[in-house]
Amino acid sequence: MTILLTQRLYWPCAILLALGVTGCGETPLRELLRDYTPHERYEQALLAAGLGQTALGHDWIAAADAALDEVIIVSPPYREASYLDPRQAMARAYRVPLRRGQIIEAVFESEPDSSYRVFIDLFATSQEPAGEPTYLASADSLERRLDYLARRDADFLVRIQPELLRGGRYSITIVLKPSLRFPVFGRDATAIGSRYGDSREGGRRHHEGLDIFAPRGTPVIAAAAGVVRSTRNNNLGGKVVWLRDDFGRTHYYAHLDSQAVRRGERLQAGDTLGYVGNTGNARTTPPHLHFGLYSRGSFDPYPALQQQATTPAPFTGDPALIGGLVRVSRDEARIRALPTSRSSIVAELPRHTPLRVEAGTGDWYRVLLPDGELGFVAAGLAEAADRPVRNELMASAGKLLTEPAATALTVDSIAAGAEVPVLGAFREFLYVQGPSGRAGWLQLSDSEQ
Repeated sequence: MTILLTQRLYWPCAILLALGVTGCGETPLRELLRDYTPHERYEQALLAAGLGQTALGHDWIAAADAALDEVIIVSPPYREASYLDPRQAMARAYRVPLRRGQIIEAVFESEPDSSYRVFIDLFATSQEPAGEPTYLASADSLERRLDYLARRDADFLVRIQPELLRGGRYSITIVLKPSLRFPVFGRDATAIGSRYGDSREGGRRHHEGLDIFAPRGTPVIAAAAGVVRSTRNNNLGGKVVWLRDDFGRTHYYAHLDSQAVRRGERLQAGDTLGYVGNTGNARTTPPHLHFGLYSRGSFDPYPALQQQATTPAPFTGDPALIGGLVRVSRDEARIRALPTSRSSIVAELPRHTPLRVEAGTGDWYRVLLPDGELGFVAAGLAEAADRPVRNELMASAGKLLTEPAATALTVDSIAAGAEVPVLGAFREFLYVQGPSGRAGWLQLSDSEQ
């Protein structure tokens, strides 16, 4: 994926040329574009300073795009402790499924330094299989908190990236919250007797709201702040109230026993606007509120009302291991796709397999396997890899490699007869400490395997 600044300038330029406007250079064109996001302004500053031509500046720009392709799938409430190496240009993106009407809240915290800028951007995944994510919103780069109301069902991507040469240990918390209060006082979702989409009139139509049952006279409250657009009495809904909230959605409160507001009145969430009844075509049913939600047609109000857990499980692993190396401490460890024992198995690794810890969440470490695969291992199945498990006597000379691959770069050499401390093993490679003190991978000969 490539979302570079120069490509963002192409389509407005084409439009101006089609309209006969000349002088479509980069500088004047910038003045015609929408406001830049904090991330884009920083990227623009890097380019203007010539840093985009340096390896570090180029890597910073490339890392932002790469993060949107290499996302981490999370299930809120989610909190992870992680590490961004300030010596490298890094970014991370977390993929979260949302329903229309839910609010996503992402909060970034760093330690010990919290003075640098962190760019938090939100994208929606494309509805097309090969489409690119759509930018939606950004947090203030110093506030480090993003809140956003989902206006359609989609998977959303939360991308974080610190400014150049900044980083270290951090935590990110992602939770989902309802955007509406429950509209019947003292009741919750257990009072819903009929859902959105339920069949009506033998399938000739479908229910466009929720029926919430409560005793006659129970207060009906504004589910969000807004303005009363109308109060009416008709054959279908009986006594009804229409309210337009501050997000631009229209609420429909029907079958009221009585209305308590007037057209044009400004309400706050929780203000009483009427009382539960069974007026209109609900005369033969027990008292209830029909609650509908509209924005270019009706949509299911339930996700906007649904209360979810907002306290993530505490991290039970060792924070000191994040950003470092661990190894499998049992005879076998299953690496999972997600931090739950019910998720699919990515790999089954033998004892002493080295793993790079990228983050910790709940009872799990998110780890990078020696072959580049990403997954989660239970914290109880990993130990620090700082002490040798044994020593290996070299029958012949060998090369110390950066990765467990014969084509990897050589960082040191080991003479025949040398005794090297072994920190771990993966397939036909040993992870050892070389003569210079640097750790690396040593390929075993056929006779040594």
